[in-house]
Amino acid sequence: MNKILGIETSCDETGASVVESDGQTLKILSNVLASSVKLHSKTGGIIPETAAREQLRFIIPVIKEALTNAKITNPSKQISAIALTFGPGLIGSLLVGVETAKTLSYVWKVPTVPVNHLYGHIYANFIEQKGTIEFPAVGLVVSGGHTDLVFMKDNMSLKWIGGTRDDAAGECLDKVGRLLDLSYPAGPSIEKLANKGDSKRFLFPSPLISSSDFDFSFSGLKTAVLREVKGLKKMDEQTISDLCASVQKAIINVLVKKTLRAAREFETRSILLGGGVAANQKLRDQFELSILDGQLSNVKLFAPPKSLCTDNAAMIAAAGFFAKETSWKSIDASPSLHF
Repeated sequence: MNKILGIETSCDETGASVVESDGQTLKILSNVLASSVKLHSKTGGIIPETAAREQLRFIIPVIKEALTNAKITNPSKQISAIALTFGPGLIGSLLVGVETAKTLSYVWKVPTVPVNHLYGHIYANFIEQKGTIEFPAVGLVVSGGHTDLVFMKDNMSLKWIGGTRDDAAGECLDKVGRLLDLSYPAGPSIEKLANKGDSKRFLFPSPLISSSDFDFSFSGLKTAVLREVKGLKKMDEQTISDLCASVQKAIINVLVKKTLRAAREFETRSILLGGGVAANQKLRDQFELSILDGQLSNVKLFAPPKSLCTDNAAMIAAAGFFAKETSWKSIDASPSLHF
C-alpha cells in the first residue's frame, strides 16, 4: 500500500491529507482543513497577506493532525511521497506549502510531487469513486478562481481546451453576492436563495454561450446584474431570491451547454466536474437532465462528494498518485516558485 501526504495552500485554506492506494482504488485515511474564511468574510474577499499569515499558523498543526488521524507514526517509512500544490494560487500562500513540503522531504527522505491545483480538482473524482470512469473524458473545473475545460485521453493526460477570459464563475457569484449584501463566499447563499426564487423574472445573459470555442466570460453578467439592481425601486427578500435564481440559471446554462458540446466533439465517455461551484446541486441536476435530453446515453457524469469540491489536500494527494513516478523529485530538485 502506498500512502501520499497531500498539502494544499493555494488560497485561504490550509489542508493536509493522507491518501492510500492499493493500485486500483484511492482511500482517504485523513483529511484536515483549517480555513481563514471568517477573517475574509469581514472584507468581502480574500486578502493575500492575511491568508498567508494564517497558513503559517495552521500548517504544522494541520499536518500533525493529518498524520495522527492516519496512524502515521514513522513518516519516513510509511509515507511514499509528499504531494503539494505548486500553482496556480497566491504567491505567499503557495510558498508556505512548498517550503514546508521541501523541509519535510529533507527530514523524512521522501520525494515530493508538484501538483497543479486544477488537476487536483479533476482527480478528486477518483477518490473512492462510485462507478468506473471511462475515457476519453472532459473535465470542467469551476470555482472562485477558475472556469476551465480539459480533455483527458486517459487518466495520465490532461489537455486544456478552453477557459474563462475574465471572471471565473465563482468569482462572478461572489461579486453578485457582495452587491446583494450576502455573506462571503456567496455561492452557497445564492444557491439557497435561488431555491425560493423565480429564475424567469430577470433575463440575464449567458455570455459566449453560442461561440464556437470553449471559452467562458462572466464579467458581462456581473455588469448586467449591477445595472438591474441599480434600476430596482424595491429590494425585498423575494426580489433578492429572484435575482439569485436568474444569475444561477445564466451561469449554469453556459457551463452545461459548452461542456456537453465538448463531450460531443471529443466523443467522450465521461464528464468530470470539480471545484467549489461543482457542489451546486442545481448544476449537477441540470447536467444529468441535459445529458438525457441530448441523447448522450453513452456519457456518464461524475462529481466528487461536495466536501471534496472546495479546496482540500485529499485531491492533491490523489493527483500525486497519477503523476508519473519519474516526476517525483528528491529534495535537491523540489519545486521552486518562479514568477
